[in-house]
Amino acid sequence: MLELECPAVTPETILKTSGHVERFTDFMVMDTETRDCFRADHLVEAAIEAALADRDNPLSPDAVADAKNDLTMVEGLGATELGTLLAKYKVVAPDTGNPLSAPYAFNLMFKTSIGPRGDLTGYLRPETAQGIFVNFRDLLYYNGNKLPFAAAQIGASFRNEISPRAGLLRVREFTQAEIEHFCDPEDKSHPRFVEVADLTPLLYTRDLQMGPTKKPAALRLGDAVAQGLIANETLGYFIGRTYMFFQAAGLDMNKVRFRQHLAHEMAHYSTDCWDGEVETSYGWVECCGIADRSAYDLSKHSEASKTDLTAYVPFDRPVVKEALTCIPDRKSIGKEFKGDAKVVHALLENFSEDEAAALQVGLESDAKSAKVTSAETGQEFTITPEMVTVKMTTKKVTGRTFIPSVVEPSFGIGRILYAAFEHAFYVRDEGKGGGGGASGESSGMGGESRTVFRFSPVIAPIKTTVFPLMAKPLFMDKAKEVASILRKAGISNMVDTTGASIGKRYARTDEIGVPFAITTDHTTAEDNTVTLRERDTMSQIRVPISDLVEVLNSLCSLAAKWDDVAPKYPAVDASTN
Repeated sequence: MLELECPAVTPETILKTSGHVERFTDFMVMDTETRDCFRADHLVEAAIEAALADRDNPLSPDAVADAKNDLTMVEGLGATELGTLLAKYKVVAPDTGNPLSAPYAFNLMFKTSIGPRGDLTGYLRPETAQGIFVNFRDLLYYNGNKLPFAAAQIGASFRNEISPRAGLLRVREFTQAEIEHFCDPEDKSHPRFVEVADLTPLLYTRDLQMGPTKKPAALRLGDAVAQGLIANETLGYFIGRTYMFFQAAGLDMNKVRFRQHLAHEMAHYSTDCWDGEVETSYGWVECCGIADRSAYDLSKHSEASKTDLTAYVPFDRPVVKEALTCIPDRKSIGKEFKGDAKVVHALLENFSEDEAAALQVGLESDAKSAKVTSAETGQEFTITPEMVTVKMTTKKVTGRTFIPSVVEPSFGIGRILYAAFEHAFYVRDEGKGGGGGASGESSGMGGESRTVFRFSPVIAPIKTTVFPLMAKPLFMDKAKEVASILRKAGISNMVDTTGASIGKRYARTDEIGVPFAITTDHTTAEDNTVTLRERDTMSQIRVPISDLVEVLNSLCSLAAKWDDVAPKYPAVDASTN
């Protein structure tokens, strides 16, 4: 997978071509008295949820079913449909209760001026994807002109949100990570799909969303692709890899689902689209989108820029077939176009069957001519019947030229981090035991509750703390020695030599999510071993200093779990404390 970094300021022509200038909108309503602005869909969702939760004026069973269906459909509705729902649920402005305006489109992009005269219009990019599309030719060349391949970009994106809210969840500047996987439109298989085929994520298909239960179901990805619920293997592969990524990041997988876009949410060019959603205290939050965007983006940029954005895939064996072909007449073309004759000749000779058919229609029309445009130079030429012969010929075809399809996973990093924070946080009651150990974990805190972040070792910024049991020179020197060994091995660690009890030091590091803790003590001086403590079980084992790097690397990369490592070393018995 190739990686690139593109500018955040994007010329208007690129975003006009991609459709963002015209269609990158949310629908807004305004308080008719105060002129405060709100997102229409958010107000509708809040009104429906309030109606469903109203115990004083409960809805009838039929009305409940109707309201749940409305709630399911809100995402992706247009202005007219949203206006209908605002009226249906009698939505008024929050706080003031004033009437609201009809919904109208609000473009979410930040507009700016480019150049010293300010006469060129640009926008802060609303996504990172367009930079990848306009660099497709160079990326394809860098990849040896071979498909499939993917390009990735991580960077800041900007959206002029109508109502920013919920901390990291809806902001105007955010970190986005996107992958554009370019593939053959006629072959969207994936060579590594077998690696994820047996995963069983919660899939919230269109049928389940519109059904009576409105709950996702665990389904094997291989079966979902085979049944056509997921459009193709490449889309299924990225759903599987996203599932694995969320799992490694420490999300509660019972609170992760993949929701398929309903028909009215789908862009006209999309084949299939799924949102990776995570349940938090704010409800279900979209953290990523995985879409088969067909060949729309490259087609539009190729058409607007007059640039060839095709790929060529050779056949295993040449194929002999009849095809409608243009045969240029060099003499007539040379006489008419002189210095541009080579350009015109090459253009006609390389016409596809569809282009040749369109040319033939023009030549046989009353005008007896047709205009053709060079994708390379943008020049337009008028072709007449004496310049070319269009006929069926038999020729050997060695491959196919086409505009690639794109499968795009797109991630909101801030949202994923927020979900990781919330899922990792819990409160541990120290009065229920689990403290102690040979390193003296007992805090003497009288059974107080402690807050803990259960960060996955992969994302925990500090992998381990290093403690001397007491502030004795021997213990301190050994702690510094261990920290130096870990630092040289690239394992981030923090040394705590404060005079606090070992239990309080453990509590401090649990509070910031450090997964492991190492303690040097009397035994360390005797046999060069230390205690290694795991944050969530609070269990401890005795590990030789020489083994620490290997053990911690395997634990922090998730190559091994604590239950795999602990039996290999002596356990530290709390009763010996």
